[in-house]
Amino acid sequence: MDPYGERKLISPLSKKAALLGESAEKILEEPPVKPEPPKIEQPEEQAESLVDHLGELRKQLIKSIFVFLFFLLLVFSTLNFWFPYIVKGHDLVILGPLEVIKFYTSISATLALGLSLPFLCYFLWQFVKPGLLETEARFVGLYSPAMLILFLLGISFGYFIVNPLSFQFLIGMGEANFAVMISANEYIHFLIMTTIPLGLLFEMPIVALFLSSIGLLTSESMKNVRKWSYLVIAIVSALITPPDFISQLIVLIPMAVLYEVSIYIVRRIEVKKANVESSAM
Repeated sequence: MDPYGERKLISPLSKKAALLGESAEKILEEPPVKPEPPKIEQPEEQAESLVDHLGELRKQLIKSIFVFLFFLLLVFSTLNFWFPYIVKGHDLVILGPLEVIKFYTSISATLALGLSLPFLCYFLWQFVKPGLLETEARFVGLYSPAMLILFLLGISFGYFIVNPLSFQFLIGMGEANFAVMISANEYIHFLIMTTIPLGLLFEMPIVALFLSSIGLLTSESMKNVRKWSYLVIAIVSALITPPDFISQLIVLIPMAVLYEVSIYIVRRIEVKKANVESSAM
């Protein structure tokens, strides 16, 4: 007789099956956990969120208006200081009493907008920052100084290069057959047209970087549409400049250079990002 009694042999597979059976029994005994339904904002919460956004927008708009009015009054009260830099020694005529008001108002509003632009951008940044993604918020905060510098460079390019050359070309063409009298209202309109749009066009590299950072643009896609981009740049240059070939060519050349610079910068960012990803793997 076996002193240890009757033995029952259990294979490893039988042990595994037993354990699985016990686990299944425990799962069946435990009550099923119901998934929590997605939280749906109530109409009252949505209304409060909308009111908060509108209140924040109202606050930023009020601050922007106060800053603009402050610089408007400052420029208007010191207009005699700015006046020589605006007229550049040209003999201007007025065609009526109301044209004086139009001229002074146009000068004051344009200069006040330029001086208050950094503050307006900051207020806009404060409003849109909560709704931006982390990458978008970091991008705007990092490149805001570059945006302001490029805008000022564009205005300076228009003021010191485009405006004098196009003005002399058009006046010289007119003096060949006409007695030229320059209206103050037409002159300030011409000055604004040859400066402010160029400041906006000089933001092209920043726009390209932003579109690249959110995955909507690559250096290869910019190269593939290069000829169409040049066509668009030529059309925009013709729309924002006086109707003469010299002005359009003067604007077209730096815009083409900025487009190529944008391709180069986007390519450098792509290479840097690829190196960081490869080193992290």
